[in-house]
Amino acid sequence: MTKYNGYRRVAVIGCGTVGASWAALFTAHGLDVAAFDPAPGRGERLAAFVTHARSQLKEFGLDGEGSLTLHERMEDAVAGADFVQENAPEDEVAKRGLLAELDALLPEHALIASSTSALLRSAIVTECARPERVIVAHPFNPPHLVPLVEIVAADAATAERAAAFYRDLGRRPVILRREMPGHIANRLASALYREAVNLVAEGVASVADVDAALCNGPGLRWAAMGPHMTYHLGGGAGGIRHYLDHLGPSQARRWASLGNPALSEAVKAAIVSGIDAEAEGRSIAELEARRDRSLIEILKSRVEVAGQ
Repeated sequence: MTKYNGYRRVAVIGCGTVGASWAALFTAHGLDVAAFDPAPGRGERLAAFVTHARSQLKEFGLDGEGSLTLHERMEDAVAGADFVQENAPEDEVAKRGLLAELDALLPEHALIASSTSALLRSAIVTECARPERVIVAHPFNPPHLVPLVEIVAADAATAERAAAFYRDLGRRPVILRREMPGHIANRLASALYREAVNLVAEGVASVADVDAALCNGPGLRWAAMGPHMTYHLGGGAGGIRHYLDHLGPSQARRWASLGNPALSEAVKAAIVSGIDAEAEGRSIAELEARRDRSLIEILKSRVEVAGQ
């Protein structure tokens, strides 16, 4: 299979943070990007984001010469496109209409990838004439740095076709065997965050200490390998079978004690106050820069683990 499935021109529809990040990644790999976003002033923000993101990607040796053009009409942006990365807001009705419009505009060979984080593919393709070429391709923000792409497709061949494209871009695609609200990663993150909120709500620990416990404990291991593989090693010489047989009951007891907190005004106030204390006056931009620097260094240092 040729690199990028032979694709040369990508359309990015919706150029907020996620769309701009995709545009930076595509152009850094030498792909030509045609962008569209109806929001006023989007052009300047897109250019600034892509310039900054491209400087980060240079640290990984990615300095392709793909072009970036912003169009005033969506039909001009998608003209001649081989692949469309759609990043419209999480509005099922609006996204359904947008995908149908894109489906009608594009040639038969083109794939349409929606960056939805929670909507079901079956719900957003109902108005498309050729729904089989519309996939969910959900990234984690910012997608030019975080490799994960969650794919939901109509069939295995289409899923693999999309996965091959993302692999060529240095991403790590995972393919859902059936659709699920929130896909995989957001469901895992939601389960973890529910207990993080519960620990604050129950007065067990501060917001800062909950965050520190994760970042300085399991989070370090999870950056190297997932929970199943981590517990496989936790089972010692007997591996995951030993772990499940001998330590599984303690997991079950913890599951039984996990909380189900309500986001009451008091709980929300405690979390907001805790974040203010943890941030120590740093702005969102400063915190994003710190996050991105950490992501870059983690990615540079990671060792390949089978299946991860």
